[in-house]
Amino acid sequence: MKWGIIGTGNMGRILIEAWLDSGMINQSDLYITNRSLEKALSVKEYYPSINVINDPATLAQQVDLLFVCVKPLDIYPLLTDIQSQLTEKHCLVSITSPYSVEELEDLVPCQVARIIPSITNRARTGVSLMTFGTRIDPVMKAYLQQSVKLYSKPLEINESITRVSSDIVSCGPAFFSYIIQRFVQAACEETDITNAEATTMITEMLIGFGKLIEEGYYSLSTLQAKVCVKGGVTGEGIQILEEEIGDMFHQLFQKTHNKYDEDKREISNQLEG
Repeated sequence: MKWGIIGTGNMGRILIEAWLDSGMINQSDLYITNRSLEKALSVKEYYPSINVINDPATLAQQVDLLFVCVKPLDIYPLLTDIQSQLTEKHCLVSITSPYSVEELEDLVPCQVARIIPSITNRARTGVSLMTFGTRIDPVMKAYLQQSVKLYSKPLEINESITRVSSDIVSCGPAFFSYIIQRFVQAACEETDITNAEATTMITEMLIGFGKLIEEGYYSLSTLQAKVCVKGGVTGEGIQILEEEIGDMFHQLFQKTHNKYDEDKREISNQLEG
């Protein structure tokens, strides 16, 4: 099976690294291209046996599976350009949430899936969100699910929860990275601890936290209860969090969904135009 990627930006490159470092595919079976070809060539410096192709239409002729890793508003013109190169045997995979698989099926003659990745996939962990079109062959579906298992946990979702699922899986690492950095910043401003010391401590804490959850020692709620002794220091900290967080996360989801709706409207206008 020949795999292809159009778009070697942040997420495209993360997928390439996850695929190749996990041994999911061989370098020689991967074909890549990018609007700025220098970006694709820079990937080849690390993986010399991959195939860099000059343009998307030529790449589509070479592969069986084609991952589209471009911005939402670039998808329609891209698919218009390569449509004549796609056959019913191809499988087109989008990694962006605003395009539903139904909308993609209207644009191409081939099988369609959507697989939304996470930066955590780079460490061969985390979730990949999967949604399949009506034309997907059962063998292809099973092949994609088994392949994704080599670098993440595949989770099939309904269209109705695509945005919130992507907020948690794909955007979540950035959200919580920001919160953690603010936590470190406050520790440094309020005490004599250095940024380096606080960063080392919180990094190791997070690794241990993840392992406690992964190994099943605690759930999120039982872990909190175990640490938070009534009347203790942790309880005082939790009280501040309860008072100050308020509806912050509600507003976060409202904001991301508003942006999602805006993207959907722009896509709709583009398709109707």
